[in-house]
Order: sequence, then C-alpha cells, then structure tokens
Amino acid sequence: MIQKNSTPNHPTTCGKVERFQQTMKKWLRAQPDQPATISDLQTLLDCFVDAYNRHRPHRSLPHQATPAAAYNNRPKARPAGSREGDTHTRVRQDRVDHTGVVTLRISGRLHHIGIGRTHARTHVILLVDDLHVRVVAATGQLLRELSIDPTRGYQPQYNRVGGSGRPTLLSHHRTCGPRIRRFVRPWS
Repeated sequence: MIQKNSTPNHPTTCGKVERFQQTMKKWLRAQPDQPATISDLQTLLDCFVDAYNRHRPHRSLPHQATPAAAYNNRPKARPAGSREGDTHTRVRQDRVDHTGVVTLRISGRLHHIGIGRTHARTHVILLVDDLHVRVVAATGQLLRELSIDPTRGYQPQYNRVGGSGRPTLLSHHRTCGPRIRRFVRPWS
C-alpha cells in the first residue's frame, strides 16, 4: 500500500478513496482465512489488488472493463524526442481564424498553419499523418498540403516561383486592389 493524500477541498476525491477502502474492507472480511500476522495481511492485500485491478469488472469503465485492461489499451506517453515506430494519424475538424490561420498541436507544441485570409472563418478538415498535413475545406477543396517543420511555430504559405526554385512567401498579389500593394519577394 502507498499513502496518497487527496487534494484539499475536493470532496469527490475523498469519496473515491473512501469507496475504495469500503470495497477493500468488505473483501477482507469475506475471506475465510483471516490474517494473523502482518505478512498474512500483506499477502491478502496483494490478492485483493490483483483481483480489483485484473479480474473484477468496473461499472464506471466502458464495457465494464477491468482497470488493467483500460490502462493497457491507452497510448503511453513517451519522451519528446522519441518517435521510433510512432506514426500519428488523425482527422480533426476546425475553423480558420480571422487572420487566415489554423492551429494544430503536434508533439505537445502548437503549430500555426497559414491558409490565407480568403479562407478566414471557413470550416476545414485537417488530415494529419505524422508531420504531413492536408487542410481540406468542407466543400472538399484541398486548401493546403504541407509537411510541418517542427522547429517553426508558424508554417507560412510557400509557392515555388520562377526558375530559382527558392521558396517565396505568398502574400497578396499585385492585383489585390488599389490600397494594398504587397509583392512576392524571395527569402534572403
């Protein structure tokens, strides 16, 4: 047994602990051979822990699973640098914010993906396959496909322009309007 103190001013935590102790005491009383020594009591407690965690179904868990089954079926946390054998795929629905950016958390870090102000407040679906991301509009139009650069927080829009093949930041075109005149310039 390990002593664990409940959080102060959280009576639900205390209730869970008290309910566990009640279950344990009832189980110990129901045993035909009552312990005479501390080592006998410890042996019975080990049997109780095994039965409680591995054999007894719990009503609070899905499909009345055992705690051990629920624990073993959950993905385990790993150190930030270890990604061996780990491919992470998911589908997420989101909305492009008013600045034309959608935010995605990968490996515990937020990455802001530039979609463009023309798609502001558009509902999108993000198809994430490890670091490869596709952003699709609700209409089915592919808005953006990119590989996340884990060293950058903001993933700007790139377009390969001209013969140099150097990435350039897409801003507004020259034909945006009379008031806004930004040009596409190569990175220095």
